[in-house]
Amino acid sequence: MRPLLLIFTWVAFASFASAQSQVPWVRMGSDGRLIYKFDAQGNHIPDFSNCGYGGGGVPIPDVPVKATVEPGMGDAGARIQAAIDAVSELPAAADGFRGAVLLKKGRYPVAGQIRIVASGVVLRGEGQDSDGTVIVATGTGQRSLIVIGDNKGLPAIPGLTNSIDPAITDEYVPVGARRFHVDDASGLKVGDEVIVTRPSTAEWIHTIGMDRIPQNAEHSVVQWQPGSKDLVFNRVITAVAGKEVTVDAPLCNAFEKKFGGGQVIVCPPYRGLNQIGVENLRGDSEFKNPQDENHGWIFIDLIEARNVWVRKVTTIHFGYGCVFVRHSCKWITIEDCGCLDPVSIITGKRRYSFALDGQLTLVQRCGTRGGRHDFVMHAQAAGPNVFLDCVAESSYSDSGPHHRWSAGVLYDNVTVKPGFLDGRFDAGEINLRNRGNYGTGHGWAGANQVLWNCSAAGIICQQPPTAQNWAIGCVASSHSGNGYWESFGQPVQPRSLYLAQLRERLAAAVSTK
Repeated sequence: MRPLLLIFTWVAFASFASAQSQVPWVRMGSDGRLIYKFDAQGNHIPDFSNCGYGGGGVPIPDVPVKATVEPGMGDAGARIQAAIDAVSELPAAADGFRGAVLLKKGRYPVAGQIRIVASGVVLRGEGQDSDGTVIVATGTGQRSLIVIGDNKGLPAIPGLTNSIDPAITDEYVPVGARRFHVDDASGLKVGDEVIVTRPSTAEWIHTIGMDRIPQNAEHSVVQWQPGSKDLVFNRVITAVAGKEVTVDAPLCNAFEKKFGGGQVIVCPPYRGLNQIGVENLRGDSEFKNPQDENHGWIFIDLIEARNVWVRKVTTIHFGYGCVFVRHSCKWITIEDCGCLDPVSIITGKRRYSFALDGQLTLVQRCGTRGGRHDFVMHAQAAGPNVFLDCVAESSYSDSGPHHRWSAGVLYDNVTVKPGFLDGRFDAGEINLRNRGNYGTGHGWAGANQVLWNCSAAGIICQQPPTAQNWAIGCVASSHSGNGYWESFGQPVQPRSLYLAQLRERLAAAVSTK
């Protein structure tokens, strides 16, 4: 039985334009350029074009092979790991790459894990179909099969309320902004990597009602606590003019002085993993029966890395998903991948086909079959992130933000179709909503998120207090919610918002050279 969900209808804050406004938030001008609508406080749909490998719009390189592994008898884990370790010891070239490990066509049983813990390494197969390169999670044990990073290279984040770090002085920094003012910019310079933190104060939590989540008779609900839902935007400074700071990618949540403002923390030099790829292979997992959960769980687990791609990878039978992008990851591209026929009980904490917890990630042209939360955001993912041209077949739950205020996601031409369960079609939805007392208190799952030309059996788009969600050009058999709706049932132009924003940004970069 699903847990009881009580959803309050919140009064929309005046800081955002009414959902009934007839002026499009984004439209094409006569010159082919995008025209954005700004509300009275400057909020607008963010530019998502910085998502993806290299900061968006950067071609994925073809890295030369430096080691080759052939299929053979017995467990292949040690042989694959030895090849990866050998390439990891090679000196990096000028482009940062050490080389690729090529797994020739065939079956590679792996009873343990494969780990990449050095920058500049690519793991490559010879095909993502069943007759290509197939890495099989054998035996028992719920585990990630390919793990990238281990968090050892990350510096500790300084205290988020350190009084020596510059504080944002603006009364209000709008959604989509790249510029803000600080009380002291003397220690900031172009090229600095910074963390822009947006606190979760008691006042803000009370305003959005997350200290009053209804209790659930089936399990305990945890009210949101001050400091537990801070948003952490990782950015690079591109300009400093007096006390005005400009960063490389937009902020996907408003910063309000009455809710604690924000702070800028200069990061130590990044020492984590960079420039890594997994491509052109297939993952499979052994299992004992259709409800077996003691087997391969996640095929590719990105723990900590930047500028990573996963492309032309298909998984089958894993219990959780194809790719999980964790909180410490940035500038990731996942493309032309599939997550098929997961093996698990069809219930919570399972079948998250492509799950994001980091920022500046692009998932494009990916497909799923038999998942639950197929294209899904986890808690406090700061954004921006993008799902583009993705299709979920036979989905037993909803795609969208899953819990606790992820910010700034674009679902661009995403299609979700229902699965057939217990004699009926089930779910197949895309939802931007208050999930109330689902789980231990999921509450407002996401804010400042955009559904653009999406299609699903059902769509819910609700407006969180202090924020907005948009559903533009979408098609669904049923729809509800007090978020912003535009052109329901009729797709809009441009077909893809991400691609239009990317073209415009790249053209602008060329014109300034």
